[in-house]
Amino acid sequence: MKYHLISLGCQMNLSDTERVKTVLHELGFSPTENENEASILGVIACSVRQKAIDKVYSRIAKWNKLKNRKNLITFVSGCILPSDNERFLKLFDLVFPMSELPQLPEMIRQYGVVSPAGLLQNDDSLHKEAYTPAKKENGSVLFQDFVTFQKPSQPKLNPGKDIDQFWHVEPTYTSDFEAFIPIQNGCDKFCSFCAVPYTRGREVSRPSHEIIEELKVLVEKGYKTITLLGQNVNSYGLDKKGDEIGFAELLRQIGEFGNSTQQEFWVYFTSPHPRDMTDEVIEVISQYKCLGKQIHLPVQSGDDKVLMRMNRKHAMDKYRHIVQTIRKLIPEATLFTDIIVGFTGETEEQFENTRLAMEEFKYNMAYIAQYSVRPGAASSRWEDDIPQEVKKERLHKLTQELMKHSLQYNKALVGKTVRVIVRGRDRKEGFLSGHTEGKLVIRFASDDQSLIGQFVDLKINSASPLSLEGKLVHVEATAD
Repeated sequence: MKYHLISLGCQMNLSDTERVKTVLHELGFSPTENENEASILGVIACSVRQKAIDKVYSRIAKWNKLKNRKNLITFVSGCILPSDNERFLKLFDLVFPMSELPQLPEMIRQYGVVSPAGLLQNDDSLHKEAYTPAKKENGSVLFQDFVTFQKPSQPKLNPGKDIDQFWHVEPTYTSDFEAFIPIQNGCDKFCSFCAVPYTRGREVSRPSHEIIEELKVLVEKGYKTITLLGQNVNSYGLDKKGDEIGFAELLRQIGEFGNSTQQEFWVYFTSPHPRDMTDEVIEVISQYKCLGKQIHLPVQSGDDKVLMRMNRKHAMDKYRHIVQTIRKLIPEATLFTDIIVGFTGETEEQFENTRLAMEEFKYNMAYIAQYSVRPGAASSRWEDDIPQEVKKERLHKLTQELMKHSLQYNKALVGKTVRVIVRGRDRKEGFLSGHTEGKLVIRFASDDQSLIGQFVDLKINSASPLSLEGKLVHVEATAD
């Protein structure tokens, strides 16, 4: 018996999916890319963007049609708004918050699906239940090989409850050289445009000893890049003052471990909030080789009045101080950001302040999104008064600004030799692709797939906006 999963949204959802896979594997299911082969179909959803939610509705409509000719169970979890949850309850067989993932086997058993692992058990009552004819509401009887007649009561969504049980599920990693480690769940910031506090709950920090232990195991297994995940990672520990270390100390302990081992690896984190970004965090990153010199610092808008309406709880002066500190202490660091254009009430002058911020900070990468209303977020009560055509035009202008500064930065790297982690085959025939320590995308001519997952040195010979090309000059020897 097989399962098929779809993961939508951010890296946190990808990390969650790895733990879902573990639970299904322990039940005896195996993965398949073919939906028609699966007995269990699941979505790790994202209510943060409407496009992602539209994909969920499209997929479940297709899956429910499959039920006309085969027995299967559908489920949805991940980041789910209460309004979406109400609709999903009518469309999916199982709807549950990710914190209740450890209870998924019991949910499946209550629904009546016998897993491969269950079939191996000598449980007569289980087998008897599994093959009981099911009466439909119209009185007809359908013999179901694996599904019995009773749909279980749906668990109530309480996103942050018992998240520690979820963290104890060991992930089934999708890569053997890149990994995610969740360190925190939820958010207390309540930005007016954001649904995360309603989909993930309030901030909860994972015990630091678990984080450090998971990281050590990954490094010992040969993982090369590790990303610490949370909705607001640099508020780590603030919910457990006196009982847990802060984010800077967590990074310091990781850095000390990096210094003590012969293994080479890079550690990143996402996403931070400018309000909680301290000078100490930046100082720690500058001191340790294993802490990747790339910082993702969402600006969202370059205008103070817009930031107030967004409830970002910081002004541009605070953001500017952070960037100046990064440039001073880690001059080699790349800077990534998130920006929203067309937020409710955004004037041309306010948008221009955002463009000027991009000009000032010269980002290496910016994830620019047109504002879209999310039910439940505070801004959903306000009129979405910026025309779509204006949003598109503003996005185009910021994209051009990004391209200009990215190209300027990348051209300055031509002729230099950089360290690169090789991540896979490039779209260009005969090339492999990877990223630098600063997460700049780079490709080089090679058909040697044994290099994937390895560190190499490349001499950069050409640059374009958002990407580089280089020549292989050194491959790190690996132990047999």
